[in-house]
Amino acid sequence: MIKSSMKLAALAAFLTVPLVPFSPSAIAAGGGGGGGGGGDPYGSSYSAPAQSSPQQKDRKTQKARKPTKQSAFDDPAFREAYRTAYATIYEHNDYGAAIDQLHALGHDEHPNVANLIGYSYRKLGDYKQSQLWYERALKADPNHVLTWNYYGLWQIEQGNRDQAQYHLTRIAAICGTDCEEYRSLAAALEKPPGTGLVY
Repeated sequence: MIKSSMKLAALAAFLTVPLVPFSPSAIAAGGGGGGGGGGDPYGSSYSAPAQSSPQQKDRKTQKARKPTKQSAFDDPAFREAYRTAYATIYEHNDYGAAIDQLHALGHDEHPNVANLIGYSYRKLGDYKQSQLWYERALKADPNHVLTWNYYGLWQIEQGNRDQAQYHLTRIAAICGTDCEEYRSLAAALEKPPGTGLVY
């Protein structure tokens, strides 16, 4: 009875979280999608390591139980705070506030979070910090296609077109040439150097 009540309460809590729709153009502009080019702003392709808890051993076999992996996006409070930071970036263009909100999530190691911090620093013109956060996102998930996209745009802004081309080949290997991340970086590379386009 208690377990059923707990399950119902958890389901009710999940269902009462308001869902904020994300447009494809917002995702292409920096939603933080995970590897595979799906454009999932919640990063369901990434599962953070589970917090270690005292492992229980079966007295007969003495085998430790393996912790289950769980994404930060499984937590409704995290999801809502991430949505707020996302809106702060893409709707309000308040990059400094967004960086603070993203750090407050307590999951800087998550590739979506690190990518958006990098994007925010890039929009603020702090290319050194931006680079550090893009590299941190790729360390967490080497197939984080949106980071490859944003970091490629960073490379173009720095005049590193050869590096941006490398990023484009990485995107193609992850999600092909039809995904939005590939198309947007390819289009940016087609523009003449020094056009001053803002990405």
